[in-house]
Amino acid sequence: MTTLQSAVRRRRAVAAAGAVSAGLLVLAACDKPTPMATITVGSSSVSSEATCGGEGEALKSADLNACLKDKGIDEISVDPDETVRFGVDPDVADKGWTILMNGQPLTDSSTKTYRTIPGSVFFNAQYGAQGDSTLVSIKEGEKETSGLWSFRLKKDA
Repeated sequence: MTTLQSAVRRRRAVAAAGAVSAGLLVLAACDKPTPMATITVGSSSVSSEATCGGEGEALKSADLNACLKDKGIDEISVDPDETVRFGVDPDVADKGWTILMNGQPLTDSSTKTYRTIPGSVFFNAQYGAQGDSTLVSIKEGEKETSGLWSFRLKKDA
């Protein structure tokens, strides 16, 4: 190996180490993002950080009710014949999570990271659905709610 090749490799190594250090400094200055929740229908999916909470502290009842009325939430189209898949980060699963439909529990609490529900459930009046749009939320925590992820499911006939 020539001296020139050696010098080039050394400069590359120093540049790479500098880039890694700079990246770590940027990450250290950022707030830790809240865990993610994802809904998948067919080949489409939508992911979101917590609509409310998600930092591990219990939400107050008034905050929780206000959060369930939030209008600026992600939407996904759902064919009633499709399966709707829900996924949460392991941090959320460890605390237990429940799927809510229009603010009411649709499932029991689970510590799994993944659940499935038939799409038809979200547009069935028997389960509290009204019209072609349903608010679905993922509630973190079994006894106290510490996070809420909300999504709007739109009927895709």
